[in-house]
Amino acid sequence: MSVSVLGSGAFGTALAISLAGNGPVTLWARDADHAKAMQDSRRNEARLPGADLPEPLTATADIAQACSSEVLLLAVPMQKLRSVLQQHKAHLSGKTLVACCKGIELHTGLGPVSVIQEVLSESPAALLTGPSFAADIARGLPTALTLACGGADLGKALQQQLSTANLRLYRTTDTIGAELGGALKNVMAIACGAVIGAGLGDSARAALMTRGYAEMQRMALACGAKAETMAGLSGFGDLALTCTSDLSRNYRLGLSIGRGKTFDSSITVEGAATAHAVAEQARKMQLEMPITQTVTNLLDQRLTISEAAALLLKRPLKEE
Repeated sequence: MSVSVLGSGAFGTALAISLAGNGPVTLWARDADHAKAMQDSRRNEARLPGADLPEPLTATADIAQACSSEVLLLAVPMQKLRSVLQQHKAHLSGKTLVACCKGIELHTGLGPVSVIQEVLSESPAALLTGPSFAADIARGLPTALTLACGGADLGKALQQQLSTANLRLYRTTDTIGAELGGALKNVMAIACGAVIGAGLGDSARAALMTRGYAEMQRMALACGAKAETMAGLSGFGDLALTCTSDLSRNYRLGLSIGRGKTFDSSITVEGAATAHAVAEQARKMQLEMPITQTVTNLLDQRLTISEAAALLLKRPLKEE
């Protein structure tokens, strides 16, 4: 199966670089000048500086050329996924579509696989998620990810096709669990960044990660996910990475909140929209999600970091 990556951000570029080790791969950029600059310079300095584009990688702004491949990896922001699918529906229809974004759509509460299935019901859909930073993948450092696909046979085929020398893929049919693990951990990363940014310490972060994981499980299981998925790479694994590294944009947003500084609004932070979507979904489902609700209050400046910490510490004492 031939492969293209739609989306020339850091993660999409890194995936294309790794996949080029298996053979020809096409990287699609919306902007023609950006695509030409990448093709000519063999770099994506704007999004992934310092990483060379291998010879088998072709950068293009021609959507028809990119969509001539059988498998299309959609490395676009979660909140832009639906519009990309709708805009290029004719080219995407019938292709195998693998979402490479993490989050919950703000106005529907749907994850990436569900959005694909709603817009392009005739196209097989899967999700690639898990603990990964673009810079690590581009440098050829070992990375393990979860490939979630409802069809077991297609999942096996994609696992073989998309595994590379440095990308090891683990397969699951639990798309709901994989969607929610990748989305909810971003909310917890904002919370952990705020804790560290405010100088509350590593012990507080560890407690927040643990209770945040309990929240993740609470919602995921209520939505029909499997507990083992949440304990795997797409849940616990991604939580551990994102809550402890300033390479994470969600964690860096939290750091800025904790330090009382302004965050660069041009940087896409999936966890911000996801926090609001999850808080609304939890309200409808009557689920207790105190950390998620606190993050939305911090994002909307309804609480200061000291007030947020005080509220969480004053919650009723109970069994773990």
